[in-house]
Amino acid sequence: MTSSEQEQLWNGPSGQAWVESQELLDQVLAPFETLLVEAATARAPRRLLDVGCGTGSTTLAVARRLGTGTRCVGLDISEPMLTLARMRAQREGSRAEFIRADAQTHAFEPATVDMIVSRFGVMFFDDPVAAFANLRRAATEDVALRLIAWRSAADNPFMTAAERAAAPLLPELPARNPDGPGQFAFGSAKRVHTILEESGWTGADVQPIDVECAFPAGELDAYITRLGPVGRLLQEADEPTRARVMQTIRPAFDPYLRGADVRFVAACWMLSTG
Repeated sequence: MTSSEQEQLWNGPSGQAWVESQELLDQVLAPFETLLVEAATARAPRRLLDVGCGTGSTTLAVARRLGTGTRCVGLDISEPMLTLARMRAQREGSRAEFIRADAQTHAFEPATVDMIVSRFGVMFFDDPVAAFANLRRAATEDVALRLIAWRSAADNPFMTAAERAAAPLLPELPARNPDGPGQFAFGSAKRVHTILEESGWTGADVQPIDVECAFPAGELDAYITRLGPVGRLLQEADEPTRARVMQTIRPAFDPYLRGADVRFVAACWMLSTG
């Protein structure tokens, strides 16, 4: 998927799905936000950049914690998600700023950002080496990098449960390309190290983290039908197809049901320097 296709996707169905699911997704991903807020608090940067900020939860949380001493800027290519992020900032009187731009090509002011964070926002570049080189030019010499990305699809069975269950019923379901832009583009630690080294991030550390995530079981149908490759296809499917697919998919999530909650372990990388 090219950068133009990513732009179309995140300004279309995927971006809208994230806007509609903002509260649910912020709940699911809250443990990662906490990790990044703690890292930012320990560093106390002057200017922080949140790459792939989406609807702004992490940017806003960092700005809330650090106060006026830090300029917090969220960057994303999705106008629907940024519109919501700006509305959230206005509602709470936050000084966080939001820019619509592609981190791969945006003309950052050189050597001005002393901390870069991301909660699953760096796996979608069609040229990740160019993107990380661009971020390196934007960064100060002593920059702190704290980026969270998914490990492989095999390491994250919850994330692909719907696809595996629905595949016989949805032949048009796109195959995952582990080397292309997408959720699992950073699945290989070797590839991540290569990207960082070739883009000028010498000495970067890539460590596995396993984080337990949860959300109410009553939100499971909304999760399945709105998000990911299956969700995108179900949004366009007729009602009999949706019902048939959902009947097939639901049992695939039984192993993750714990009373009133859905619980799973997210297998990720923490990319860091400084």
